[in-house]
Amino acid sequence: MAHRIGVDIGGSFTDFAVLDEQTKEVRALKVFSRPDSPGAEVLTGIAQLTARYGIKPEDISYFTHGTTVGVNTVIQKKGLRLALFTTADFCDVLELGRLKLPNMFDLLSRRPAPLIPRERVFGIRERLLADGSVDVSPDEDDIKRAVNLAIKAGAEGIVIAFLHSYRNGMHETAVKKIVREIAPTLPVFCSSEVWPIIREYERTMTAVIDGYVQPRVAHYLASLQAALKEAGVMPEPRITKSNGGVMTAEQGKRDSVQMILSGTASGVIGAAFVAQSCGLNDCMSLDIGGTSADVAIITDGKPRYGIGEYIGDYQIYIPSVSVTSIGEGGGSIAWIDSLGVLKVGPDSAGSTPGPACYGRGGKLPTITDAFAVCGIVGQEQLGFNAVSVDVPAARAAIGTLAHELNKSIEETAESIIRIAVARMFAKVSALVTKFGIDPRTMSMLPFGGAGPMMGCLLARELGMRRTVVPVTPGVLSALGGLLADFKNDFIKMLFVELDDSVLPGLRSGFADLRERGAAWLRDDQGYEGEAELQFSADMRYRGQSFEIEVALTQEVACEGTAEQLKAAFHAAHEAMYGHSDPDAAVQLVSLRLVASGKTPRPEMKRIRENDGTPPSFREIEIWAEGKKQRVPLYVRAGLLAGHTFAGPAVVAQDDTTTFIPSGSDVNVDAFGNLDITFVRQSRHANR
Repeated sequence: MAHRIGVDIGGSFTDFAVLDEQTKEVRALKVFSRPDSPGAEVLTGIAQLTARYGIKPEDISYFTHGTTVGVNTVIQKKGLRLALFTTADFCDVLELGRLKLPNMFDLLSRRPAPLIPRERVFGIRERLLADGSVDVSPDEDDIKRAVNLAIKAGAEGIVIAFLHSYRNGMHETAVKKIVREIAPTLPVFCSSEVWPIIREYERTMTAVIDGYVQPRVAHYLASLQAALKEAGVMPEPRITKSNGGVMTAEQGKRDSVQMILSGTASGVIGAAFVAQSCGLNDCMSLDIGGTSADVAIITDGKPRYGIGEYIGDYQIYIPSVSVTSIGEGGGSIAWIDSLGVLKVGPDSAGSTPGPACYGRGGKLPTITDAFAVCGIVGQEQLGFNAVSVDVPAARAAIGTLAHELNKSIEETAESIIRIAVARMFAKVSALVTKFGIDPRTMSMLPFGGAGPMMGCLLARELGMRRTVVPVTPGVLSALGGLLADFKNDFIKMLFVELDDSVLPGLRSGFADLRERGAAWLRDDQGYEGEAELQFSADMRYRGQSFEIEVALTQEVACEGTAEQLKAAFHAAHEAMYGHSDPDAAVQLVSLRLVASGKTPRPEMKRIRENDGTPPSFREIEIWAEGKKQRVPLYVRAGLLAGHTFAGPAVVAQDDTTTFIPSGSDVNVDAFGNLDITFVRQSRHANR
């Protein structure tokens, strides 16, 4: 019997989602992550799948994996030591950037130091004009000088980013050839090959990040491939991409920048699937793992996409699922600063040693320890019996803070939780204000190992009226990897005034993109089904600084008139900004194509029905809202469709724990999701 496996490696746990291709049933598993030995957790998980479910390695027909190795490389600044070759006299591109403060409200805020310092940036005498024609050909002696200086400076790789290479990459290609003749073992990355977009800084920054993470990503993927072969898993592993699709591991080694947001994108794809199945039109996903809390906006079952997402301190300009980090995860450490103020994060206990209550040697107090002290976590086994919660160890860890604050251990634990929720509230409020969204009109969809613990608390503070906890929230990111389609983005720069004279070039450009998209699906991914093609174009009014992406039908893209293209742009501009100017000249900056191929989907199976209040597993004592309370503990597997109950309550299951605060009612829907509505709203709700 064939099974499809999705894996997501997080800071504390590695999650497995298993789809039975015949029954469409989904099973789940968690094992501890092994940052000290990448790939070891995958071998452990496969062995446990065999022991627990009888799924042998030879039964695995498809394997997909979401990873944070790329983003962690940037955040930790442990990437390749690079040199940058630019057009002569344009060596300050990374320092100048966009001349923006990181925080517009803080005049003392500083931009991060470039990933390539100025002393390893070298100018090459060459020049292309804005139309892509050659003004000055590259000087070979200049190239040799730059290569020798780069090697002398200790460069381990070279990024080449010349002016106007988005129009014509011939100079970058020529210099790359000479570099390889001089230093054949030195990796070389060309901006025109990585992502050929129009703006100099954005194109250069994207190429720099690609080169910066490539060796670690390639090493990690090679280790994963070897581990899977050792375990007897035969299919080529697929890697989730920043744009919410998947690609082969071999492509991931080459196009590392395309998978830099691999792990976070998987979670949003899984959340979008659940939102669509539940009919949640406007939804905010909340992914809280061991180290971070991330949110995304989902509308009509589809996540938002964009460019310019932050990777640590740096922006990257490839198409990606829009995900924003808003806080810390369950393993984030609580501490007291020099002024005696209680703080939470950003440091995390990770997987090793982990929170104190995990019994793996951790001594520092974390958010998870706070929930354990409050009696919410630890009533049942966690992580598929991987963890037996040590409450005394959690009390001892938080007790050190309580003594310094002159508070009880329980009061200190609840303060830690409130601080974490308050930090998330502040960041979400800023985020939705930026997008012009009222959170009171949305629903919350929490997932990840710690998402259901904190999701209702944050939703209540935001004034949301509904929270939906999925059936397997702890492994939703792994499930998202199984749901991801084969998907790739293609771009072709034109930068022309939009009129009938440019239509032949536009049509040949889209034809070229269609051919490249079909070849990618067929040859690179081995996809034999029908391709789904999404056409769009970046357009702007003449004189505007930035363009907007305008969705086009295939008919308009491939056969439309200039007036039809303009009309599509005017409508998109009106929808985005509330106004348009049909008489103004329109510029067509670039053509885009998204080529995708569908992958099998699990079926949301209806569960048995049983009206009324479910019998509680037992009553437990928790600390909430400043006092001890006795509340019911429910086991998730025992909840049936139609069951209803009220908070406060705790729901335990293998992959997570759900805390339902007072003032909320719970209904178990037909698919087993916990549909939670809030009777009383937060003090912030009417602000």
